[in-house]
Amino acid sequence: MASLSDSSRQSLLPSFLYSSPNSFALDRLLNANNPAFGASRSTTLESPAASSSPSIKSRTFMIPAPNEPGKRIEMYSPQFYAACTFGGILSCGLTHMTVTPLDLVKCNMQIDPAKYKSISSGFGVLLKEQGFRGFFRGWVPTLIGYSAQGACKFGFYEFFKKYYSDLAGPEYFAKYKTLIYLAGSASAEVIADVALCPFEAVKVRVQTQPGFARGMSDGFPKFIKSEGAAGLYKGIIPLWGRQIPYTMMKFASFETIVEMIYKYGIPTPKDQCSKSLQLGVSFAGGYVAGVFCAIVSHPADNLVSFLNNAKGATVGDAVKKLGLWGLFTRGLPLRIVMIGTLTGAQWGIYDAFKVFVGLPTTGGVAPAAGTQPAKA
Repeated sequence: MASLSDSSRQSLLPSFLYSSPNSFALDRLLNANNPAFGASRSTTLESPAASSSPSIKSRTFMIPAPNEPGKRIEMYSPQFYAACTFGGILSCGLTHMTVTPLDLVKCNMQIDPAKYKSISSGFGVLLKEQGFRGFFRGWVPTLIGYSAQGACKFGFYEFFKKYYSDLAGPEYFAKYKTLIYLAGSASAEVIADVALCPFEAVKVRVQTQPGFARGMSDGFPKFIKSEGAAGLYKGIIPLWGRQIPYTMMKFASFETIVEMIYKYGIPTPKDQCSKSLQLGVSFAGGYVAGVFCAIVSHPADNLVSFLNNAKGATVGDAVKKLGLWGLFTRGLPLRIVMIGTLTGAQWGIYDAFKVFVGLPTTGGVAPAAGTQPAKA
């Protein structure tokens, strides 16, 4: 019979992630939280290697419930990618929503530096003009947009990393793994930004023009009425320019930093470290990676804010008004603090979710030449 902690763990995850490996019947889904029913499910998931003709058992996107003893998510299975996708939703959506006040000040410093001269004065101006509630203006498009982006970013990164690793083969993966991390993250981010771009456009307009709209519900139709549906993707090129270098740095540097921490900083092999220590390494590696991310992607971040704020604005207008120095430095200190904390928290949440569902944390084990990489 499942323990109370196992039942609590299962109840925290969305029901669509769970299914009996033997059936998709509605009554089984409705009774998934019934310990007696869980104990009756004795057949384990069929491994793809166990059969030359994969059945529906090996193709299901469902994650075995945590209260089913002995059932683990197989690496690189559909269940694995589903778990990574959901972990990305939690990772990016929650963290970006939490730092909405910092993002709000940053965007306004980029758009109106004469009024928002510094971080402290920026918070003071917002508090005086809009009150405490003004600090969270735009949180809904932030939550929705970055949840969609996180799903694609992490889910497709795991997919492309495995795909490019298989193309390269074990020997070349061991030699050129950083290039594979870069290619996988760039491929994932191209897709992720298509999901993010409409919500980012509305978010910036709501945050930098107080009279424009209260939030997502009225801001989205107003934006379309003003700019047209195509206007939602006006900033896609600068968004790619900001996010693709950011994500390449985020994933490749994280994987490298974590591997170095386990190799030089911790005498115990990763698989012998406690889960809390592994998650601490994930946060530390993510924070350092986030600092690098902020620096390489900041000029494009200034462009995105400028273009989404001003109707009909061009990249040339932004460069003319901000100047090259301003393009690279305006709002950078605040963004370093914000992105460092954000990226560290994202990796911490993502890996915590992976541990929660029985998967290993990301990175830290360099595959030996001649062997297939076994960990994400």
